[in-house]
Amino acid sequence: MEAGSNVLDRIREKYEGMSKSHKKAASYILENYDQAVFMTAARLGSALGISESTVVRFAAAMGYEGYPQFQKALEECVKTKLSSIQKMDAKYGHSTQSEILTTVLNADIEKIQDTIRSMDPMAFEAAVDIILKADHVYIMGLRSNEPLAAFLHFYLNMIRRNVILLSTTSVSETFEQMLRIDEKDCFIGISFPRYSMRTLKAMEFANDRNAKVIAVTDSAHSPMNLYSSCNLLARSDMVSIVDSLVAPLSVINALVVALCLKCPREVKENLEMLEQAWNNYQVYLNDEINFIDDEPILNYSLRKEE
Repeated sequence: MEAGSNVLDRIREKYEGMSKSHKKAASYILENYDQAVFMTAARLGSALGISESTVVRFAAAMGYEGYPQFQKALEECVKTKLSSIQKMDAKYGHSTQSEILTTVLNADIEKIQDTIRSMDPMAFEAAVDIILKADHVYIMGLRSNEPLAAFLHFYLNMIRRNVILLSTTSVSETFEQMLRIDEKDCFIGISFPRYSMRTLKAMEFANDRNAKVIAVTDSAHSPMNLYSSCNLLARSDMVSIVDSLVAPLSVINALVVALCLKCPREVKENLEMLEQAWNNYQVYLNDEINFIDDEPILNYSLRKEE
């Protein structure tokens, strides 16, 4: 094993070839390593419903002499996470608020520029075609990636039918929502470090069902690429303890714009129907409230009969 190798990276690299029980251990550790670091092999096995010896063999399969060495590697990951707060204080501790603003915005600009340079135009075009041709589009992004998934779902829903946003804390519920996915459908998985094993499992399931899988992630080394046929890469480094999602959001925005230009008639019709619904049901009660007898309609429902 290479010195300084990150244990979590090793788990992600080996995940696809693992046995079912080892995948169970890998999934838990990747999403809960800050808790797993305090657990003995016996306790971890008990929590996952596997034997202590299976946990020990898992540690050995990752390239460690035993579970104690594996646990020590997890400790280093936790220390790295905690040190990010110290690094942030060292970097920004003596800065003014305006200096922090400028530094963070410039860092985000740099990420967008890197994304422009690294983006594969062929992959982007393929993603547009896949989404347009799919019978159903499933979208999944969890934790800090959830706003990205919701943004994409909101606008895709204006462009086409049958767009499903998967949002659940349960892997079994995810599979239930994807039960009928097949080769005519498309799955879009959005995940940036820390990568979501639930999203990865959903992508694996979609791939097994021969659906077209699109990954929106940070690099060619991301585990999200294991089961995808089309990879949209956007840089997302840690500015502090907060993930920067500016570049991924820009890529998703570009995807939406490209899709709108591919089917302008459908978009126009959908927006006209929405506008009519908003007007008919007074969705925006505003600035644009209708007035009767110089009094807002809202007041009539609130007024007591005399």
